Amino acid sequence: MLNDVLRRVRYPPRNGVVYALNDEGFERHLAERLRVLRQRKKLSQRELARRTGFSASLISQIETGQSRPSVSTLYTLAGVLGTTVYEIFRTFDGSRPEASESEERSTDRESTSPVVRAAERQSIDLESGVIWEKLSPPSEPDLNFLHVVYEPGGSSSTDSKLMRHSGREYALILSGHLKAQVAFDGYELGPGDAISFESSTPHRYWNDGDVAAHGVWFISGA
Repeated sequence: MLNDVLRRVRYPPRNGVVYALNDEGFERHLAERLRVLRQRKKLSQRELARRTGFSASLISQIETGQSRPSVSTLYTLAGVLGTTVYEIFRTFDGSRPEASESEERSTDRESTSPVVRAAERQSIDLESGVIWEKLSPPSEPDLNFLHVVYEPGGSSSTDSKLMRHSGREYALILSGHLKAQVAFDGYELGPGDAISFESSTPHRYWNDGDVAAHGVWFISGA
């Protein structure tokens, strides 16, 4: 129960204080956001399931808040829906998840500062033990520039399956150790180690140690 409570989404911390949505709030927002994006593409749940390779029941469970997707599942859904993972999570500031595209573009234009303060990062704490903190400003919504934490036992997929998505990714490990698999090759990364590859290559990351692994990721062309 405690671990479930600690899984949260923070948007944004103000004055050093983290404002957290509980699991119910997280699941409700994610469910509504994915449903809106699917309907914009005029796709049924069954058709989305066919295009992603997931079951229609899984799509239904995600859209009703009964299930949360892993990192790899989110990337797959974003790709088929013609959007990015950031777009799925963009309205955690409390704005309506059903906001129109023109309203969202207007919101983006309101934030033009090139600086992202440490206390104001958008942060997503996923069920799979992975934390994303966005380092790029809202004026650059198409960039995946992240501070990433893989907590002990954390993995990019809960079922050990490899994921793939568009773009090319670069990662630099700051502390801790992280294991990576890219196609058929496995790597162990430590502080100062860097890795880069085409994100369309099947891959995954996981931390099987007892210390959190911190790193900086940049994904271009995602």
